[in-house]
Amino acid sequence: MTECNDPPLLFSSLGRQKIVADFNGGMLTSDAGGLLLREVERRIGLIDRLADAVLDPRDPAKIEHAQRTLLAQRIFGIALGYEDLNDHHQLRTDPVLGVLAEQSPDPDNPLGSPPTLCRLENRATRGDLVRMAGVLVEQFIASYDTPPHELILDFDATDDPVHGAQEGRFFHGYYDHYCFLPLYVFCGSRLLVSYLRPSNIDVALHSRPILKLLVMRLRQAWPDVRIIVRADSGFCRWRLMRWCDRHGIGYVLGLARNPVLERLAEPFMRAAEQAFEQMHTKQRRFHEVRYAAQTWDHERRVIVKAEHLEPGPNVRFVVTNLTDRTPVEIYDGLYTARGDMENRIKEQQLGLFADRTSCHAFRANQFRLLLSSAAYVLMEHLRRTGLCQTELAEAQVGTIRLKLFKVAARVVLSVRRIVLHLSSSHPLQNLWRRVLPRLIPIAPAPT
Repeated sequence: MTECNDPPLLFSSLGRQKIVADFNGGMLTSDAGGLLLREVERRIGLIDRLADAVLDPRDPAKIEHAQRTLLAQRIFGIALGYEDLNDHHQLRTDPVLGVLAEQSPDPDNPLGSPPTLCRLENRATRGDLVRMAGVLVEQFIASYDTPPHELILDFDATDDPVHGAQEGRFFHGYYDHYCFLPLYVFCGSRLLVSYLRPSNIDVALHSRPILKLLVMRLRQAWPDVRIIVRADSGFCRWRLMRWCDRHGIGYVLGLARNPVLERLAEPFMRAAEQAFEQMHTKQRRFHEVRYAAQTWDHERRVIVKAEHLEPGPNVRFVVTNLTDRTPVEIYDGLYTARGDMENRIKEQQLGLFADRTSCHAFRANQFRLLLSSAAYVLMEHLRRTGLCQTELAEAQVGTIRLKLFKVAARVVLSVRRIVLHLSSSHPLQNLWRRVLPRLIPIAPAPT
């Protein structure tokens, strides 16, 4: 039988030495750092829970790839930077990805093919998606060693551009393109909810039912925890505020400007302008007023930020039911910290491809969003526990991937061992030696 070899790659010579490359190096990998992420998963058991949440309708006698293996292959692939199913034409034989999926590397027994992974995405049912979403909440609860005193839940939505005829696509006038409008809920850097929605809706749609479910489960786990909801003006809805008032939930919500509010803030803005004219430096003052829109059931406390800058006046409003904090503590100390959530969403979309919702079926795209969210949970746990007090303690997921995961290694197999010979020139060798013992409570004896 004739064997066909790909022609070598010829580069410019180095003096008298020719430079030739090929793809026949054998069992090599460029993602050896994924082994650190595997230790995170083994510690928290996220993929096992997701595999239990998704029902497998296949005939057991005809199954070649276990569902848990497929989920691990896809989630770790996303974490390592491979956003497309087509990437797995070659990745399915990668030795490290096989180890991450708990399968011994074997070129004759590769991981799932892109069509197999595609079928997994498209067979997800509504019940599967609900159970997967519940796994994220349970993982959030399990991430605390002791009951927290206070939780601040950040709600926000973002645009997820689409470029085909996907189910649920609509044109959004504000974003000026066809998109989905997913809803996220974070608590600090920890993810609780990633909920895909069409874009022809109110930005706050389903935020109140989701909050109810979260509060119910969180209070079941921690009866004495104080819960505060934080969001921009798109989520300032009187039914949400009324429910929070009745159930002891605090809220700090942006409030859109209107003529009534601007009239109430006029004395504060005038004082800020006069101070600016005298001192010629930025002036920021914080005050509070009582205000009720026509649809509200009663007046509420509104914090006013009266600011005058070089370009001109700048006034902002925040509505809250908190009574134990001053206006500056509520606005500067609490509300402005909401901006960090936008960085977390960017990590999801830019670093972990949460916007890769190119399936036709809406449920399949929600499934993809949850897989991206699972990859984020693993990365966030690694950063919060393994990388704390290191140079990557506050790094974005893309930086962690580039510096920590993209490490070349030669894989050597034997009956009893899988040995990875990592790149001798890797600059973060000492960081590996610091991080690994944190992920494995009892480090293995050196060999």
